[in-house]
Amino acid sequence: MSKKRMHNKVKKKLFGLFAGEWFAALMFAVLWVLYLYLLEGFEVYLTSAPSLYAFVLLEWILLQGGYYWFLKWRQVKNKSFSSLPDHQLRLFAFFKKSNLLLICIGILVLIYQCCVFAADFYWFLLLFSFAVIEHINYYHIRLSYMSVEEIKEFLAQKGFRRSLLAKELKKYHRAQVKGKDGRPQ
Repeated sequence: MSKKRMHNKVKKKLFGLFAGEWFAALMFAVLWVLYLYLLEGFEVYLTSAPSLYAFVLLEWILLQGGYYWFLKWRQVKNKSFSSLPDHQLRLFAFFKKSNLLLICIGILVLIYQCCVFAADFYWFLLLFSFAVIEHINYYHIRLSYMSVEEIKEFLAQKGFRRSLLAKELKKYHRAQVKGKDGRPQ
């Protein structure tokens, strides 16, 4: 395959990833509002504090993923195939830490939900689980395999791989540690 064709294929894939994440975030919000106004009896599920918390957490993480893929698409569009610049990786390191804090708060909400077994328990659990899975998919291991080629690659690799963002953050953190004391970790 020629370099130009490969470049266009990567660019197209990255465009699809960021557009898909942002479209999903937008459509989830639109559906949330539509369900709230069109389906009677859903108010208890859609307006409870725990459900709203899990929904906003999910949206927040989807927007981060879309932003990451947008930055990668922009790099490839400009014919740069390197890691993101430090200032952008610093932002994603902050996002990762903030997500972990928000997930910990969500676990406390989950424990509370288990104790009182509120009407929205399963709805909260679904949204919260989705948010946690998205966080893992972006910041730890790649969980999404969409095309036949990707599924074949997954089966051939015999296990999960680190996500691209996780690899970039690890490299960034190593450089930060090395920069602080002048020697590798």
